Amino acid sequence: MDRGADQSPKIQAIPPAPHERFPAVQVDAPHPATIDPDELLKRCELRTQRRSGPGGQHRNKTSSGVFLTLLQHGIVGEATERRSQQQNRVVALSRLRFRLAIGLRSPSIFDTPAQLAEAQLRDQFRGSRLRINEENVIKPAVLALILNDLHAAGGQPSLVAGAWSMSTSAIVAFLSSHAPALVYVNEIRNFHARGTLKA
Repeated sequence: MDRGADQSPKIQAIPPAPHERFPAVQVDAPHPATIDPDELLKRCELRTQRRSGPGGQHRNKTSSGVFLTLLQHGIVGEATERRSQQQNRVVALSRLRFRLAIGLRSPSIFDTPAQLAEAQLRDQFRGSRLRINEENVIKPAVLALILNDLHAAGGQPSLVAGAWSMSTSAIVAFLSSHAPALVYVNEIRNFHARGTLKA
């Protein structure tokens, strides 16, 4: 008797139908987090404010705090902790891009072929270990694409790992490297009655 016949078949991971997915704000491709940062900055409203904090008569009197709002979606990135407005602008833009990566969904490759710029980004990181430093300007873009796929896959890293030619643990480690992303994916998983991913 074939020993393989005694084994229970593996349950295959299946993505949810589009109408069954976790509710999300949908946008057209390319995802805003994948747009060149300088171009994204042009689409934002910039507001500055004076820094608060200790210092007495030596307190910084310049308007160095920066608030960047992507007008199309009303999502804000802010930075007020640096003394330089230019430094705060860089930090605020990075925070905005991460917030866009988590807060907006564009089409996944589970739905439609990737738009050219997104396809190039996928090709660049396909098969890698996704060890991207938090300060690397490319990280929010890659994160947005991974989250698009996880949203379409019902939060199942095993499905997404195959699309990126990498291990499931590499996907989870990448999510864990930016805590709000792991929180978001666990919200998706909870919606689909799946267990929590651990960092």
